[in-house]
Amino acid sequence: MNARCLPLLVLLWPALATAETPQQGFWERLEALCGQAFEGTLLIAPEGDDSFAGETLMMHVRDCDDTRIRIPFAVGDNRSRTWVLSRDDDAITLRHEHRHPDGSEEAVSGYGGRTPNPGSARVQMFPSDAQTWEVVNEAQTNVWMIEIDPGEQYIYSVHRLGTDRVFRVAFDLSEPVDPPPAPWGHED
Repeated sequence: MNARCLPLLVLLWPALATAETPQQGFWERLEALCGQAFEGTLLIAPEGDDSFAGETLMMHVRDCDDTRIRIPFAVGDNRSRTWVLSRDDDAITLRHEHRHPDGSEEAVSGYGGRTPNPGSARVQMFPSDAQTWEVVNEAQTNVWMIEIDPGEQYIYSVHRLGTDRVFRVAFDLSEPVDPPPAPWGHED
């Protein structure tokens, strides 16, 4: 390093040390949605899977704190699904929580992945991890993605690499709606 640059580096260091990381920017975009609910549109579903056809799709950024954000995803009257994002110093983890109407956990629950790189403030990806392989063996090549365009859209998608299996839903962030009832197992 050039010795003349050292004083400039010393002056800039506080700003550089606190500069927002892509994951921090992504997290802040999620936090800005806390308490709000949004209606969605199914963009792509796996061939032959019509389980979401004709249903009202709604996400509710329900619970937020510094390390965890819970986003119930209602499909019509089915309130079994919740996306749980958590973060530490190195990464963000996405888990899928599934519950029965009585609140008990479904057998296929807790799957997801952890960000392998910084991503961007707009998009984070979550490749399938070992915990997922134990719960849903065929999901070993799944990659989930969440995209956030503030005031415009939130897109959740999953692609099973090496196959044509893709699921993608977009939520309209320009028009918050009334939140749905609490997800199963979290009534309060």
